[in-house]
Amino acid sequence: MRTKLVHEIRQGLLIVRIRRAKSGDTIRHMLSLHRLYKNGDLWHESTRLGRDDIPFVRFLLDEAHTWMIEQESGVTQGMEAAE
Repeated sequence: MRTKLVHEIRQGLLIVRIRRAKSGDTIRHMLSLHRLYKNGDLWHESTRLGRDDIPFVRFLLDEAHTWMIEQESGVTQGMEAAE
């Protein structure tokens, strides 16, 4: 099962990346959550979050969930139309 980055949602230094994987007729969405930080002149990513990140993480996860549901309903409608 290969995954492809299909969507990215950003809020400040937090990023949710959504990937799509297709296995046979099944399409699945998976996400990863990253926090950007700067060390000197270089930008890095981490999966560690602080207390103050939690409200923004909740918002991002809700947005990601809504996007995934919309995509999956569109895929389902497209499959039904093709039949």
